[in-house]
Amino acid sequence: MTGGTGGPETAAPDHTAVRVALWRALHVRADPPPHVLRDELGLRLADVGDDWRDRPDMDERATRRVRASIVARARFAEDLVEERAGQGVDQYVVLGAGLDTFAQRRPDLAARLRVFEVDRPGPQAWKRRRLAELGLGVPEGLRFVPVDFEGDWWGRLLAAGLDPGRPAVVASTGVTMYLTRDAVADTFRRVATLAAGSTLVTTFLRPPDDVEPEERAQLRAAMKGARASGTPFLSFFGPPEIRALAAEAGFRDTRHVPAEELTERYFAGRTDGVRPSRGEELLLAEV
Repeated sequence: MTGGTGGPETAAPDHTAVRVALWRALHVRADPPPHVLRDELGLRLADVGDDWRDRPDMDERATRRVRASIVARARFAEDLVEERAGQGVDQYVVLGAGLDTFAQRRPDLAARLRVFEVDRPGPQAWKRRRLAELGLGVPEGLRFVPVDFEGDWWGRLLAAGLDPGRPAVVASTGVTMYLTRDAVADTFRRVATLAAGSTLVTTFLRPPDDVEPEERAQLRAAMKGARASGTPFLSFFGPPEIRALAAEAGFRDTRHVPAEELTERYFAGRTDGVRPSRGEELLLAEV
């Protein structure tokens, strides 16, 4: 979940949130169509200057598979929200929202939902200011929920209007690696108390030795960078392990969504090597 630098009231989003936003834009700028996700709004929010593509972590070739994973996980979550909204679900929670732009990019769908963006107060206030500066504002159904993730963040979410008696979709992407195993289990247990029909979609990092050999150096570089920035990776899971953790938390059904499934779903027929790595994969858990 995002951290930040600067004072507590004005902290900018941390390097991870910014990098994710830039990778999403790089997919549009560097990869040929069809694009899995078209999101250049996050780049505008990040406000990083015109030379952002010169950054080492924006190397088009080296980051090809990791940015494919980033856009695939976002598209999967948004497809899930659209599917569940068609079934009457009208609550969507984004944990560790960072520079997520769903509510701005998908106003048609967001208008049918109450969307809760949960994040630390400083980065969230910074994001709200940037939205205002860009003339985007805040859609009527979007609730910003500033929380201390070490405190009663769940209580703050309920106080913001989340109705635990009605189904919801909860997305937690790019978060579990920054949490201890106990904190991941606690998050799972809380989400599993929501009404039947609720769904959690979350990503998890496989251990480095369980990643494609050609992607291990990239993952280890990301681990080194996260540690240096003060937000080290704390948890890695194999698919059976994270499914078991979700089942223990109270979910009635769990499913691992592997990189191969995401490739078939969103990248079929591509010959340019743009496809997700199995380094970060998805878990789908149903209440």
